[in-house]
Amino acid sequence: MAKISVFGIGYVGVVAAACLARDGHQVIAVDVDPGKIAAINAGRSPIVENGLPELIQKVVAAGRLTATDDVQAAIDATEASFVAVGTPSAPDGSVGLSYVEAVCRNIGAALRNKPAFHSVVIRSTIVPGSTEKTCIPALEGASGKVAGKDFGVGYYPEFLRESTAIEDYDAPGLIVFGAMDMPTRQFLTALNEGLGCKIHAVDIRTAEMVKYTSNTWRAVKVTFANEIGNIAKASGLDGQTVMEILCSDTTVAMSKYFMRPGFAFGGSCLPKDVRALRHLAGSTGVTPHLLNAVIDANEAQIARAEAMVIDSGAKNVGFVGISFKPGTDDLRESPLAELAARLIKKGVEVDIYDPYVFEAYASRNSTAGRGNDVIPDLPSRMEGDLGRLIDRSDAILVGNFYKETVEPLTRAAEGRPVVDLTRLNRKMVSEGHYQGICW
Repeated sequence: MAKISVFGIGYVGVVAAACLARDGHQVIAVDVDPGKIAAINAGRSPIVENGLPELIQKVVAAGRLTATDDVQAAIDATEASFVAVGTPSAPDGSVGLSYVEAVCRNIGAALRNKPAFHSVVIRSTIVPGSTEKTCIPALEGASGKVAGKDFGVGYYPEFLRESTAIEDYDAPGLIVFGAMDMPTRQFLTALNEGLGCKIHAVDIRTAEMVKYTSNTWRAVKVTFANEIGNIAKASGLDGQTVMEILCSDTTVAMSKYFMRPGFAFGGSCLPKDVRALRHLAGSTGVTPHLLNAVIDANEAQIARAEAMVIDSGAKNVGFVGISFKPGTDDLRESPLAELAARLIKKGVEVDIYDPYVFEAYASRNSTAGRGNDVIPDLPSRMEGDLGRLIDRSDAILVGNFYKETVEPLTRAAEGRPVVDLTRLNRKMVSEGHYQGICW
Protein backbone atom coordinates (compact mmCIF):
# COMPACT_ATOMS: atom_id res chain seq x y z
CA MET A 1 0.00 0.00 0.00
CA ALA A 2 1.17 3.51 -0.80
CA LYS A 3 1.49 6.68 1.26
CA ILE A 4 -0.09 9.57 -0.64
CA SER A 5 -0.68 13.24 0.10
CA VAL A 6 -3.58 14.93 -1.71
CA PHE A 7 -3.33 18.71 -2.08
CA GLY A 8 -6.73 20.37 -2.29
CA ILE A 9 -9.76 19.21 -0.30
CA GLY A 10 -12.19 20.21 -3.00
CA TYR A 11 -14.49 17.92 -4.92
CA VAL A 12 -11.84 15.88 -6.74
CA GLY A 13 -9.36 15.88 -3.89
CA VAL A 14 -11.70 14.75 -1.13
CA VAL A 15 -13.27 11.97 -3.22
CA ALA A 16 -9.86 10.70 -4.32
CA ALA A 17 -8.48 10.89 -0.78
CA ALA A 18 -11.40 8.97 0.69
CA CYS A 19 -11.37 6.26 -2.00
CA LEU A 20 -7.60 5.81 -1.77
CA ALA A 21 -7.86 5.45 2.01
CA ARG A 22 -10.72 2.98 1.62
CA ASP A 23 -8.51 0.88 -0.65
CA GLY A 24 -5.89 0.62 2.08
CA HIS A 25 -3.53 3.47 1.26
CA GLN A 26 -2.35 5.91 3.92
CA VAL A 27 -3.58 9.33 2.88
CA ILE A 28 -2.93 12.87 4.10
CA ALA A 29 -5.22 15.59 2.73
CA VAL A 30 -3.65 19.06 2.58
CA ASP A 31 -5.50 22.36 2.35
CA VAL A 32 -5.37 25.96 3.57
CA ASP A 33 -9.04 25.99 4.64
CA PRO A 34 -9.26 25.27 8.39
CA GLY A 35 -12.95 24.39 8.05
CA LYS A 36 -12.25 21.61 5.57
CA ILE A 37 -9.32 20.31 7.62
CA ALA A 38 -11.42 20.23 10.78
CA ALA A 39 -14.27 18.48 8.98
CA ILE A 40 -12.02 15.70 7.66
CA ASN A 41 -10.27 15.14 10.99
CA ALA A 42 -13.67 14.95 12.70
CA GLY A 43 -14.75 12.29 10.22
CA ARG A 44 -17.15 14.56 8.33
CA SER A 45 -17.39 15.29 4.62
CA PRO A 46 -16.79 18.93 3.61
CA ILE A 47 -19.03 18.48 0.54
CA VAL A 48 -22.35 16.85 -0.31
CA GLU A 49 -21.74 13.71 -2.39
CA ASN A 50 -23.58 10.39 -2.37
CA GLY A 51 -21.87 7.87 -0.05
CA LEU A 52 -19.01 10.20 0.86
CA PRO A 53 -19.97 11.08 4.48
CA GLU A 54 -20.10 7.40 5.46
CA LEU A 55 -16.85 6.63 3.65
CA ILE A 56 -14.94 9.50 5.25
CA GLN A 57 -16.21 8.59 8.70
CA LYS A 58 -15.01 5.01 8.19
CA VAL A 59 -11.51 5.73 6.84
CA VAL A 60 -10.82 8.49 9.38
CA ALA A 61 -11.86 6.16 12.21
CA ALA A 62 -9.52 3.53 10.77
CA GLY A 63 -6.64 6.03 10.86
CA ARG A 64 -6.00 5.92 7.11
CA LEU A 65 -7.09 9.50 6.33
CA THR A 66 -6.02 12.69 8.09
CA ALA A 67 -5.95 16.35 7.06
CA THR A 68 -3.43 19.11 7.67
CA ASP A 69 -2.12 22.46 6.45
CA ASP A 70 1.51 21.43 7.11
CA VAL A 71 3.02 20.90 3.66
CA GLN A 72 6.43 19.78 4.88
CA ALA A 73 4.97 17.17 7.21
CA ALA A 74 2.75 15.83 4.45
CA ILE A 75 5.62 15.55 1.98
CA ASP A 76 7.93 13.94 4.52
CA ALA A 77 5.33 11.32 5.44
CA THR A 78 4.36 10.27 1.89
CA GLU A 79 5.97 8.97 -1.29
CA ALA A 80 3.72 10.73 -3.81
CA SER A 81 1.54 13.83 -3.92
CA PHE A 82 -1.61 14.44 -5.95
CA VAL A 83 -2.38 18.06 -6.81
CA ALA A 84 -6.16 18.50 -7.09
CA VAL A 85 -6.76 22.23 -6.68
CA GLY A 86 -9.11 24.31 -8.83
CA THR A 87 -8.25 25.82 -12.20
CA PRO A 88 -10.92 28.51 -12.66
CA SER A 89 -11.05 30.48 -15.87
CA ALA A 90 -8.86 33.58 -16.12
CA PRO A 91 -10.56 36.82 -17.29
CA ASP A 92 -9.50 36.15 -20.91
CA GLY A 93 -10.92 32.61 -20.84
CA SER A 94 -7.59 30.85 -20.50
CA VAL A 95 -7.11 28.23 -17.82
CA GLY A 96 -6.32 29.74 -14.42
CA LEU A 97 -3.14 28.18 -13.06
CA SER A 98 -2.47 30.39 -10.02
CA TYR A 99 -3.64 27.79 -7.47
CA VAL A 100 -1.78 24.95 -9.17
CA GLU A 101 1.41 27.01 -9.46
CA ALA A 102 1.23 28.09 -5.81
CA VAL A 103 0.79 24.50 -4.62
CA CYS A 104 3.69 23.35 -6.82
CA ARG A 105 5.92 26.02 -5.29
CA ASN A 106 4.93 24.90 -1.79
CA ILE A 107 5.59 21.26 -2.63
CA GLY A 108 8.90 22.19 -4.25
CA ALA A 109 10.00 24.04 -1.11
CA ALA A 110 9.26 20.92 0.93
CA LEU A 111 11.09 18.69 -1.57
CA ARG A 112 14.21 20.81 -1.07
CA ASN A 113 14.37 19.36 2.43
CA LYS A 114 13.57 15.78 1.48
CA PRO A 115 16.41 13.52 0.27
CA ALA A 116 14.19 10.63 -0.82
CA PHE A 117 12.57 10.43 -4.28
CA HIS A 118 9.04 11.77 -4.37
CA SER A 119 6.49 11.84 -7.23
CA VAL A 120 4.30 14.88 -7.86
CA VAL A 121 1.19 14.02 -9.87
CA ILE A 122 -1.09 16.77 -11.20
CA ARG A 123 -4.81 15.88 -11.23
CA SER A 124 -6.17 19.37 -11.83
CA THR A 125 -7.58 20.07 -15.29
CA ILE A 126 -4.92 21.99 -17.21
CA VAL A 127 -4.40 22.60 -20.95
CA PRO A 128 -1.63 20.80 -22.85
CA GLY A 129 1.78 22.17 -21.97
CA SER A 130 0.82 23.43 -18.51
CA THR A 131 2.70 20.75 -16.58
CA GLU A 132 5.81 21.41 -18.64
CA LYS A 133 5.62 25.21 -18.73
CA THR A 134 4.13 26.03 -15.32
CA CYS A 135 4.21 23.12 -12.87
CA ILE A 136 7.71 21.79 -13.50
CA PRO A 137 9.40 25.25 -13.41
CA ALA A 138 7.62 26.01 -10.11
CA LEU A 139 8.67 22.67 -8.63
CA GLU A 140 12.27 22.93 -9.84
CA GLY A 141 12.62 26.58 -8.84
CA ALA A 142 11.46 26.01 -5.29
CA SER A 143 13.24 22.69 -4.76
CA GLY A 144 16.55 23.31 -6.51
CA LYS A 145 16.15 19.82 -7.99
CA VAL A 146 15.64 18.41 -11.49
CA ALA A 147 12.27 16.99 -12.50
CA GLY A 148 12.36 13.42 -13.75
CA LYS A 149 15.68 12.82 -12.02
CA ASP A 150 15.57 14.06 -8.42
CA PHE A 151 11.78 13.86 -8.17
CA GLY A 152 9.03 12.44 -10.32
CA VAL A 153 6.32 14.24 -12.28
CA GLY A 154 3.08 12.93 -13.76
CA TYR A 155 -0.28 14.06 -15.02
CA TYR A 156 -3.25 11.87 -14.11
CA PRO A 157 -6.66 13.39 -14.95
CA GLU A 158 -9.88 12.35 -13.25
CA PHE A 159 -13.18 11.59 -14.97
CA LEU A 160 -15.57 11.73 -12.03
CA ARG A 161 -19.14 12.97 -12.30
CA GLU A 162 -20.64 14.76 -9.34
CA SER A 163 -23.34 12.73 -7.55
CA THR A 164 -21.86 9.44 -8.86
CA ALA A 165 -18.20 10.07 -8.06
CA ILE A 166 -17.52 7.00 -5.93
CA GLU A 167 -19.15 4.69 -8.47
CA ASP A 168 -17.12 6.33 -11.25
CA TYR A 169 -13.94 5.93 -9.22
CA ASP A 170 -14.59 2.21 -8.75
CA ALA A 171 -15.67 1.51 -12.34
CA PRO A 172 -13.81 3.97 -14.59
CA GLY A 173 -14.56 4.17 -18.28
CA LEU A 174 -11.17 5.69 -19.00
CA ILE A 175 -7.77 5.63 -17.31
CA VAL A 176 -5.01 7.76 -18.80
CA PHE A 177 -1.87 9.27 -17.37
CA GLY A 178 1.46 10.66 -18.43
CA ALA A 179 4.75 10.45 -16.58
CA MET A 180 8.19 11.81 -17.33
CA ASP A 181 9.99 9.16 -15.29
CA MET A 182 9.73 5.41 -14.76
CA PRO A 183 9.11 5.42 -10.97
CA THR A 184 6.07 7.69 -11.38
CA ARG A 185 4.78 5.62 -14.29
CA GLN A 186 5.14 2.42 -12.28
CA PHE A 187 3.45 4.01 -9.27
CA LEU A 188 0.41 5.12 -11.30
CA THR A 189 0.21 1.78 -13.10
CA ALA A 190 0.17 -0.13 -9.81
CA LEU A 191 -2.48 2.21 -8.45
CA ASN A 192 -4.84 1.49 -11.36
CA GLU A 193 -4.15 -2.04 -12.54
CA GLY A 194 -6.87 -3.62 -10.37
CA LEU A 195 -9.71 -1.45 -11.68
CA GLY A 196 -10.56 -3.59 -14.72
CA CYS A 197 -10.13 -0.82 -17.28
CA LYS A 198 -7.49 -0.45 -19.99
CA ILE A 199 -4.66 1.79 -18.82
CA HIS A 200 -3.41 4.37 -21.30
CA ALA A 201 0.12 5.37 -20.31
CA VAL A 202 1.10 8.24 -22.60
CA ASP A 203 3.18 11.41 -22.61
CA ILE A 204 2.09 14.19 -20.28
CA ARG A 205 0.80 16.53 -22.99
CA THR A 206 -1.35 13.81 -24.50
CA ALA A 207 -2.87 13.04 -21.10
CA GLU A 208 -3.61 16.74 -20.62
CA MET A 209 -5.27 16.90 -24.03
CA VAL A 210 -7.37 13.77 -23.43
CA LYS A 211 -8.90 15.41 -20.38
CA TYR A 212 -9.86 18.53 -22.31
CA THR A 213 -11.06 16.48 -25.26
CA SER A 214 -13.30 14.43 -22.98
CA ASN A 215 -14.83 17.45 -21.26
CA THR A 216 -15.22 19.44 -24.47
CA TRP A 217 -16.81 16.48 -26.26
CA ARG A 218 -19.43 16.25 -23.52
CA ALA A 219 -20.08 19.99 -23.87
CA VAL A 220 -20.44 19.67 -27.65
CA LYS A 221 -22.90 16.79 -27.30
CA VAL A 222 -25.16 18.73 -24.92
CA THR A 223 -25.29 21.71 -27.29
CA PHE A 224 -25.90 19.53 -30.34
CA ALA A 225 -28.83 17.77 -28.64
CA ASN A 226 -30.34 21.10 -27.58
CA GLU A 227 -30.14 22.51 -31.10
CA ILE A 228 -31.81 19.41 -32.53
CA GLY A 229 -34.45 19.69 -29.82
CA ASN A 230 -35.13 23.35 -30.57
CA ILE A 231 -35.41 22.71 -34.31
CA ALA A 232 -37.61 19.67 -33.75
CA LYS A 233 -40.00 21.55 -31.48
CA ALA A 234 -40.29 24.42 -33.97
CA SER A 235 -41.21 21.80 -36.60
CA GLY A 236 -43.90 20.30 -34.39
CA LEU A 237 -41.78 17.31 -33.40
CA ASP A 238 -40.55 15.90 -30.11
CA GLY A 239 -36.83 16.56 -29.84
CA GLN A 240 -36.22 13.90 -27.20
CA THR A 241 -37.83 11.23 -29.35
CA VAL A 242 -35.59 12.24 -32.25
CA MET A 243 -32.46 12.00 -30.10
CA GLU A 244 -33.52 8.74 -28.44
CA ILE A 245 -33.79 7.14 -31.87
CA LEU A 246 -30.37 8.48 -32.82
CA CYS A 247 -28.87 7.11 -29.59
CA SER A 248 -30.25 3.65 -30.31
CA ASP A 249 -27.32 3.34 -32.73
CA THR A 250 -25.01 1.69 -30.21
CA THR A 251 -22.19 1.32 -32.73
CA VAL A 252 -21.41 5.04 -32.42
CA ALA A 253 -19.03 5.99 -29.63
CA MET A 254 -21.23 8.37 -27.65
CA SER A 255 -22.64 8.69 -24.17
CA LYS A 256 -26.42 8.80 -24.02
CA TYR A 257 -26.21 10.84 -20.84
CA PHE A 258 -25.29 13.98 -22.77
CA MET A 259 -27.45 13.29 -25.83
CA ARG A 260 -30.66 14.46 -24.23
CA PRO A 261 -32.24 17.78 -25.21
CA GLY A 262 -32.75 20.05 -22.24
CA PHE A 263 -31.17 23.02 -20.57
CA ALA A 264 -27.72 24.56 -20.83
CA PHE A 265 -24.61 22.83 -19.55
CA GLY A 266 -22.79 24.21 -16.52
CA GLY A 267 -20.70 23.16 -13.54
CA SER A 268 -17.07 23.40 -12.59
CA CYS A 269 -15.64 21.74 -15.71
CA LEU A 270 -17.44 22.10 -19.03
CA PRO A 271 -17.84 25.92 -19.28
CA LYS A 272 -14.30 26.79 -18.24
CA ASP A 273 -12.72 23.94 -20.20
CA VAL A 274 -14.43 24.94 -23.44
CA ARG A 275 -13.21 28.51 -22.86
CA ALA A 276 -9.69 27.32 -22.13
CA LEU A 277 -9.50 25.05 -25.19
CA ARG A 278 -10.88 27.88 -27.35
CA HIS A 279 -8.19 30.19 -25.99
CA LEU A 280 -5.53 27.56 -26.62
CA ALA A 281 -6.68 27.14 -30.22
CA GLY A 282 -6.55 30.90 -30.80
CA SER A 283 -3.07 31.11 -29.36
CA THR A 284 -1.87 28.57 -31.94
CA GLY A 285 -3.50 30.33 -34.89
CA VAL A 286 -6.44 27.93 -35.21
CA THR A 287 -9.92 29.46 -35.53
CA PRO A 288 -12.20 27.49 -33.16
CA HIS A 289 -15.50 27.80 -35.01
CA LEU A 290 -17.28 25.01 -33.14
CA LEU A 291 -16.06 26.06 -29.71
CA ASN A 292 -17.27 29.61 -30.36
CA ALA A 293 -20.62 28.15 -31.37
CA VAL A 294 -20.80 25.96 -28.27
CA ILE A 295 -20.49 28.94 -25.93
CA ASP A 296 -22.85 31.09 -28.01
CA ALA A 297 -25.45 28.32 -28.22
CA ASN A 298 -25.25 27.53 -24.50
CA GLU A 299 -25.84 31.19 -23.69
CA ALA A 300 -28.75 31.19 -26.13
CA GLN A 301 -30.31 28.23 -24.32
CA ILE A 302 -30.30 30.20 -21.06
CA ALA A 303 -31.84 33.18 -22.86
CA ARG A 304 -34.44 30.84 -24.38
CA ALA A 305 -35.48 29.62 -20.93
CA GLU A 306 -35.55 33.20 -19.64
CA ALA A 307 -37.89 34.23 -22.45
CA MET A 308 -40.17 31.27 -21.72
CA VAL A 309 -40.53 32.38 -18.08
CA ILE A 310 -41.05 36.04 -18.97
CA ASP A 311 -43.66 35.08 -21.58
CA SER A 312 -45.61 33.23 -18.87
CA GLY A 313 -46.23 36.58 -17.16
CA ALA A 314 -45.33 35.16 -13.77
CA LYS A 315 -44.15 37.54 -11.06
CA ASN A 316 -43.32 34.82 -8.52
CA VAL A 317 -41.47 31.78 -9.87
CA GLY A 318 -40.60 28.64 -7.95
CA PHE A 319 -37.40 26.94 -9.10
CA VAL A 320 -37.11 23.18 -8.72
CA GLY A 321 -33.35 22.75 -8.69
CA ILE A 322 -30.62 25.40 -8.63
CA SER A 323 -27.37 23.37 -8.64
CA PHE A 324 -25.80 22.69 -12.02
CA LYS A 325 -27.13 19.11 -11.97
CA PRO A 326 -29.29 16.95 -9.66
CA GLY A 327 -27.56 15.01 -6.90
CA THR A 328 -25.08 17.73 -5.93
CA ASP A 329 -25.04 21.05 -4.08
CA ASP A 330 -22.51 22.56 -6.51
CA LEU A 331 -23.58 25.92 -8.00
CA ARG A 332 -20.37 26.67 -9.90
CA GLU A 333 -21.43 28.15 -13.24
CA SER A 334 -24.89 26.65 -12.80
CA PRO A 335 -27.07 27.81 -15.70
CA LEU A 336 -30.06 27.60 -13.34
CA ALA A 337 -28.37 30.03 -10.96
CA GLU A 338 -27.64 32.37 -13.88
CA LEU A 339 -31.26 32.12 -15.03
CA ALA A 340 -32.55 32.86 -11.53
CA ALA A 341 -30.26 35.88 -11.23
CA ARG A 342 -31.49 37.31 -14.54
CA LEU A 343 -35.11 36.94 -13.51
CA ILE A 344 -34.45 38.55 -10.11
CA LYS A 345 -32.84 41.53 -11.84
CA LYS A 346 -36.01 41.92 -13.90
CA GLY A 347 -38.15 42.09 -10.76
CA VAL A 348 -39.32 38.48 -10.67
CA GLU A 349 -39.46 36.96 -7.18
CA VAL A 350 -37.61 33.61 -7.12
CA ASP A 351 -37.93 30.88 -4.49
CA ILE A 352 -36.00 27.62 -4.74
CA TYR A 353 -36.52 23.95 -3.91
CA ASP A 354 -33.28 21.96 -4.15
CA PRO A 355 -32.86 19.15 -1.61
CA TYR A 356 -29.07 18.98 -1.92
CA VAL A 357 -28.39 22.70 -1.58
CA PHE A 358 -30.98 22.85 1.20
CA GLU A 359 -29.19 19.98 3.00
CA ALA A 360 -25.85 21.76 2.71
CA TYR A 361 -27.24 24.88 4.40
CA ALA A 362 -29.18 22.89 7.01
CA SER A 363 -26.03 20.92 7.90
CA ARG A 364 -24.05 24.17 8.10
CA ASN A 365 -21.42 22.84 5.74
CA SER A 366 -18.51 25.23 5.30
CA THR A 367 -19.03 24.91 1.54
CA ALA A 368 -22.79 25.54 1.54
CA GLY A 369 -23.75 27.66 -1.45
CA ARG A 370 -20.40 26.89 -3.08
CA GLY A 371 -19.97 28.55 -6.42
CA ASN A 372 -22.87 30.96 -6.05
CA ASP A 373 -21.86 34.48 -6.96
CA VAL A 374 -24.99 35.57 -8.81
CA ILE A 375 -28.07 34.89 -6.67
CA PRO A 376 -28.63 37.46 -3.90
CA ASP A 377 -29.84 36.19 -0.50
CA LEU A 378 -29.73 32.56 -1.58
CA PRO A 379 -30.27 31.01 1.89
CA SER A 380 -33.48 32.98 2.43
CA ARG A 381 -34.81 31.85 -0.96
CA MET A 382 -34.44 28.14 -0.14
CA GLU A 383 -37.61 26.16 0.57
CA GLY A 384 -37.50 22.62 1.95
CA ASP A 385 -41.15 21.83 1.28
CA LEU A 386 -42.13 21.44 -2.39
CA GLY A 387 -45.84 21.87 -1.62
CA ARG A 388 -45.28 25.25 -0.04
CA LEU A 389 -43.15 26.32 -3.00
CA ILE A 390 -45.91 25.36 -5.45
CA ASP A 391 -48.62 27.06 -3.39
CA ARG A 392 -46.92 30.44 -3.31
CA SER A 393 -45.65 30.42 -6.92
CA ASP A 394 -47.67 31.55 -9.91
CA ALA A 395 -45.27 29.63 -12.21
CA ILE A 396 -42.85 26.74 -11.73
CA LEU A 397 -39.44 26.38 -13.39
CA VAL A 398 -38.31 22.74 -13.38
CA GLY A 399 -34.53 22.77 -13.70
CA ASN A 400 -33.38 19.49 -12.13
CA PHE A 401 -35.12 16.11 -12.05
CA TYR A 402 -35.97 14.75 -8.60
CA LYS A 403 -38.18 11.66 -8.61
CA GLU A 404 -40.27 12.79 -5.65
CA THR A 405 -41.32 15.97 -7.47
CA VAL A 406 -42.82 14.36 -10.58
CA GLU A 407 -46.34 13.74 -9.30
CA PRO A 408 -46.94 17.09 -7.54
CA LEU A 409 -45.43 19.06 -10.41
CA THR A 410 -47.50 17.17 -12.98
CA ARG A 411 -50.61 18.13 -11.01
CA ALA A 412 -49.39 21.73 -10.73
CA ALA A 413 -49.14 21.96 -14.53
CA GLU A 414 -52.91 21.54 -14.72
CA GLY A 415 -53.52 24.96 -13.19
CA ARG A 416 -50.47 27.16 -13.59
CA PRO A 417 -47.55 27.70 -15.99
CA VAL A 418 -44.80 25.09 -15.72
CA VAL A 419 -41.60 25.65 -17.70
CA ASP A 420 -39.75 22.33 -17.86
CA LEU A 421 -36.04 22.27 -18.70
CA THR A 422 -35.39 18.63 -17.77
CA ARG A 423 -38.61 16.66 -18.53
CA LEU A 424 -40.86 15.52 -15.75
CA ASN A 425 -42.71 12.92 -17.76
CA ARG A 426 -42.03 11.46 -21.20
CA LYS A 427 -45.75 11.69 -22.01
CA MET A 428 -45.87 15.46 -21.51
CA VAL A 429 -45.27 17.82 -24.44
CA SER A 430 -45.76 21.57 -24.74
CA GLU A 431 -49.46 22.13 -24.36
CA GLY A 432 -51.69 24.37 -22.26
CA HIS A 433 -49.94 25.52 -19.10
CA TYR A 434 -47.01 23.15 -19.67
CA GLN A 435 -44.00 24.20 -21.78
CA GLY A 436 -40.96 21.98 -22.35
CA ILE A 437 -37.84 23.72 -23.60
CA CYS A 438 -37.17 21.19 -26.40
CA TRP A 439 -40.33 19.09 -26.64
